[in-house]
Amino acid sequence: MENLLANTGRGGGIAPKITWHDNSIAAKWFWPTPQRFDVSGISTQGYHEGVSLPIQLTAKPDSLLSGTLTLSTCSNVCILTDYPFTLDLQQPTDANFAHNYATAMGKVPQENALLAKLTAGYRSGVVQVLAERVASWHAPAVFVDMPDGASLGKPVLQLQGQRLQITLPATDEWGDVAPDLTGKTLSLVIEDEGIAQQSTVTIGAPLASDHLQMPLWQIVLFAIAGGLILNFMPCVLPVLGLKLSTILQLQQCDRRSVRLQFLASSGGIIISFMALALLMTILRLTNQAIGWGIQFQNPWFIALLVIVTLLFSANLLGLFYFRLPTNFNTRLANLQADGLMNHFLHGAFATLLATPCSAPFLGTAIAVALVAPLPQLWGLFIAMSMGMSLPWLLIAVRPTLAFRLPRPGRWMNKLRLGLAAMMLASCLWLLSLLTPFIGTSWTLFLGFLILAALLFSCARHYSLRWAITVGGSAALAIGLVTLTLHYSKQSLKDEIRWQPLTEAAINQALAANKRVFIDVTADWCVTCKANKFNVLLRSDVQKALQAEDVVALRGDWTQPSDTINQFLQKRGMLAVPFNQIYGPGLTQGKILSPLLNKDDLLQILQQAKGDAR
Repeated sequence: MENLLANTGRGGGIAPKITWHDNSIAAKWFWPTPQRFDVSGISTQGYHEGVSLPIQLTAKPDSLLSGTLTLSTCSNVCILTDYPFTLDLQQPTDANFAHNYATAMGKVPQENALLAKLTAGYRSGVVQVLAERVASWHAPAVFVDMPDGASLGKPVLQLQGQRLQITLPATDEWGDVAPDLTGKTLSLVIEDEGIAQQSTVTIGAPLASDHLQMPLWQIVLFAIAGGLILNFMPCVLPVLGLKLSTILQLQQCDRRSVRLQFLASSGGIIISFMALALLMTILRLTNQAIGWGIQFQNPWFIALLVIVTLLFSANLLGLFYFRLPTNFNTRLANLQADGLMNHFLHGAFATLLATPCSAPFLGTAIAVALVAPLPQLWGLFIAMSMGMSLPWLLIAVRPTLAFRLPRPGRWMNKLRLGLAAMMLASCLWLLSLLTPFIGTSWTLFLGFLILAALLFSCARHYSLRWAITVGGSAALAIGLVTLTLHYSKQSLKDEIRWQPLTEAAINQALAANKRVFIDVTADWCVTCKANKFNVLLRSDVQKALQAEDVVALRGDWTQPSDTINQFLQKRGMLAVPFNQIYGPGLTQGKILSPLLNKDDLLQILQQAKGDAR
């Protein structure tokens, strides 16, 4: 059976055309809604079996028109065929011509028959189109003309009520990286329930994914809630310990001092989020890859945090005190005896340690913020900072809350030692993140050097006996942790056959009627580690992901990766962890919550089977 290529055809031939012998003749083609053909991995748009193509001609009434019709007809291969013809306009028309012409025009997409709103955006080799209609979408089909100098792949559709998000992979005409399509005009046909509309739209700035298309006020609430939850993520626990120690020492201060100190901590959080917003702005304006926590892909940033956490550990052990220039200290003393800089640094440091964490609500807010116009980006980052600083602003408003804890005493020395251990553990964890950059040997050497330097300083500052006690306790703790991790790995062994994450692997699995589980992770992502031990390594999840019809794909974002960055951007996400499930029952994919839930994962994985299984 042969197919005829439409004006939107690609990959197998060219659209029909007429070469007139008289160059003064003007012809306007009207194209009925086409069909899509997928042959040998090539997606083509055209017409199957019979089709009527209405044409309006502008010519002299008494003309004898002649020309050559060129058709590209395809079955397994495409053949370009020329058909010479003549047309005498003075001859009477067929009796059924008017009816046939009206019938053919009735199959031509209209200009305002379906859509209420149409927008398009371009980002990193992907054209995104958002189509909205008054009624809900049912089974839409999309056919796209090729922009000049670019080739668009098969549309990927995502439905959500009245919204239809269309994702089009873009390359140049040779299959390489596409040119910037921003400002180009895109022509497309969208059909649903027998109604089709031909539309043109100018490609603009990147759009957020369909699941992120929600009112701005809701995104702001998500940003505030996500920032608040960051206070309770494991990344921030060491700094919370510092703040707890600060609170316990406040009972000798008046309310004004308490208020100023907590306002300073809140200021550190807010200023740090604004610094992150500035960094993202610079990366956006210079067309660099952006994402939440990407600074942890930089070894120099990690090394800086290693030094800072080490200094905080030494400070808690009484080995090191932050000293500011005398003139600056005098000015701070006019405001408050202890000064406010330490409290400001606590807030700033908490923000830095929070960036490798992704919390509920936060991922949505970040995904919107990083692709939104710059004023919205700044507004959402400020909303996140307000959410994270809410507990400290609450105490600043009601200082009496700080006085309800136990009175300071000798027990605080043990507390400080515990907090120092927490901070030192953070330091060693951050040091381990340097392993991909400097190797295991250097990481172990630097870790040993840090511990030896702290023990030597403790011996000089206190006593050799005290240092031996601390060193023995540290060795015991490290041994217990190592032993626990060893047995955890034995009992929670990852036996999933992970494959590298690529778009081609997803398409290949779906073509084989298989389900796909995607896990994008990073060594510096604390939430990723929590998901791994709490969900992915559990026996029932391991069994489900080892099923014959399940393909498990994993992407590693520990170090910069254009492939992972483009994969996340295509789905409107710019943070890890990222998990998604595809299958015969979920052809458009289902994105999971940043904090995985075992029951939800298994339920969605079962849903992905569809009715065919």
